Order: sequence, then structure tokens, then C-alpha cells
Amino acid sequence: MSMSVRMLVISAAFAFAGAAFAAAPQAGAAAPAAKTLSSSQQRMSDCNKQATGKTGADRKTFMSSCLKGESTAAAAPAAAAPTAKQTQQEKMKSCNAQAKTQAPTGAAHKTFMSNCLKGGAAAAATP
Repeated sequence: MSMSVRMLVISAAFAFAGAAFAAAPQAGAAAPAAKTLSSSQQRMSDCNKQATGKTGADRKTFMSSCLKGESTAAAAPAAAAPTAKQTQQEKMKSCNAQAKTQAPTGAAHKTFMSNCLKGGAAAAATP
């Protein structure tokens, strides 16, 4: 019987040690929550709060411009019509967005996209 008592005592010791060991990481887990954010992390947090309620492409466009440091007032006209300072990819995005609202098909779509990417005023006038 003395062997079974020893095993019981050893098992209890391991159980208490395991519980104490498992509790130790929880105390360390609270410290990272108090960690200060870097400037880019802070910007992401701020932009995320401002983007509340926006969804889909609208949110993506907003977040992109916000994280670049552009003002939200300047971001709206940039998406509406291409300008000379936009990159080709940005022009494609804005022209595609316009094409979705006007819904040209076939040759009309091709002409619309061509004029829009060139920055022509005819793109906005095309039905």
C-alpha cells in the first residue's frame, strides 16, 4: 500500500505543478496588450475605425487611400474620373468603375475604355 500512496502523492504534485505552470503564461499575455503601436499600425487602426459601414470595393478604395495618407475628400474625385497623375492601374480601376455604372457592351465598351484610359472627356459623355 505504501507504493500506491507514493504514486498518489507524486500524481498530486504533478497536478499542482501543471496548474501553476499553465497559469504562468496568462500573466505574460497581459503585457503585450499594453504594447504601443507603430505609426503604420496606428494608421491602420485609425483608417479601420473611419471605414466603419463601408463594404466591398468602396471600403477597399477608402482603406487604400487612407493608408497612403490621402484625404478622404481627395479620394472620391480620384475614383470618379482618371487624371494625368494616376498610374495605369488606377486609371483601369476608375474606368472599370465608370463602365459598370454605364454598362456599355461590345464595341461601345471598347471605345469607352479607350477614351477613358486616354483621359478623354468623351468617356464621361458616352451613355
